[in-house]
Amino acid sequence: MSSTKDNISMREHMLAGKPYKAKDAELDRMHAKALKVMHTFNNSGPEERNKRMSLLNELFGALGANSEVNPPFYCDYGVHIYAGEKFFANYDCVILDCNEVRIGDRVLLGPKVQIYTATHPLHPAERREEWELAHPVTIEDDVWIGGGAIICPGVHIGAGTTIGAGSIVTRDIPANVLAAGNPCRVIRKLNTD
Repeated sequence: MSSTKDNISMREHMLAGKPYKAKDAELDRMHAKALKVMHTFNNSGPEERNKRMSLLNELFGALGANSEVNPPFYCDYGVHIYAGEKFFANYDCVILDCNEVRIGDRVLLGPKVQIYTATHPLHPAERREEWELAHPVTIEDDVWIGGGAIICPGVHIGAGTTIGAGSIVTRDIPANVLAAGNPCRVIRKLNTD
């Protein structure tokens, strides 16, 4: 396990939102394990639903009951993804979980939704030295994210919200709204009755 001058591991730095280097023995092992599980998951047959659920439970930090993820699915580590009950991710979703991704109950992801916690320093000298950053993403209960949407690092999406297809969510979105666009913005409040 590599550590920094403050004796904190690169993984601990990563999860704290501090600069870290991904080329680290502990992170390499975690990523290799995730790649192996994803390979098996993504190459499973349609009749192997129980096997796929078992693989997702091995991959994710937590996965609620009655959840479903359609292959192919991609992530960095998997163990930093915490999804609630009745979570659904359609085909070809990507979750770059270099920091925690907290997903509530009954969250629906359309096909090709991408959730990023990973980012890079703005200064090229820091990038040349291979420093990276990651900020957590939170998606509360009953959110629907339309196909092809991108959720950027550090974003919090409130409960009951719908994100339009193809949106790029660069900042927090409140609860119970329809939001869409690039950058994603609130279009209108939703009637919660």
